[in-house]
Amino acid sequence: MRIGCHLSTRNGYYGAAQTAMEMGAGTFQYFPKNPRSLKTKRFDRKDALRCASFCQEHHLISIGHSAYGSNLAADNDKRQWVIDSILNDLDITQTCGSIGTVVHFASYHGEPIEGYKKMIDTLNHVLLKWEGTSLILIENNAGKGGQLGLTLEEMVKIRQLLNHPEKVGFCFDTCHAFASGLWDGTDWSAIEEKGKRLGYFDFLEAIHLNNSVYSAGSKRDRHANVKHGAIPFEALKAFMQSNSVKDIPMILETPNTAGYTHADELAEIKKALS
Repeated sequence: MRIGCHLSTRNGYYGAAQTAMEMGAGTFQYFPKNPRSLKTKRFDRKDALRCASFCQEHHLISIGHSAYGSNLAADNDKRQWVIDSILNDLDITQTCGSIGTVVHFASYHGEPIEGYKKMIDTLNHVLLKWEGTSLILIENNAGKGGQLGLTLEEMVKIRQLLNHPEKVGFCFDTCHAFASGLWDGTDWSAIEEKGKRLGYFDFLEAIHLNNSVYSAGSKRDRHANVKHGAIPFEALKAFMQSNSVKDIPMILETPNTAGYTHADELAEIKKALS
């Protein structure tokens, strides 16, 4: 079981990999560039290649996370910005040796079918130009920004409708699943069975391991530490140990404070699982 956390790249991609190794993580996530901007980045390829080499040597798995503004159903005046930004992220994650870059399922406030059409069109434009092996990892939504991306059926169907589905995988966020009402903390076995039937787990590449501050179905996306939220830890523990996800890299996107760091949380989770 590989568990890690989201790390800063203030000391470069290689520096983030070193930090992951030092804290005993088996995986880590990072922002390829400024998460609050869609501007493309001229990145240090030597640093990224050192990251890739270090991860390969120490059996670390890395995952990128695209900018928050990477709305796959963006209007036409912003769509090219999104396309260029994601292609830039794919280039960076490819050079870092990462699985891919996480992108939230589209947000759209009009008719859902129009949102799906825009999303598919944007993804097809990206995938047509992308020739690497780094994947776009579509993440389930919490429901705060609309009703798209809340179900496994949507994830699977969107992927099936793409011109190059082989370039796309999934990222499952536990807080988002809980907030959206997809998972209530007690029914993981039923969700697992549905996911198997749909083929969702065949393309699941990453997990965001987050508890939730708010209750199931609240549509409020606020992460809590794994042992200190609305999802009972025993439910998260059972989730982590289930056959469909136990071998998938798990990333903490939880509060990280001086009094309770990600290193502390990782150690606590490992102790509980052992």
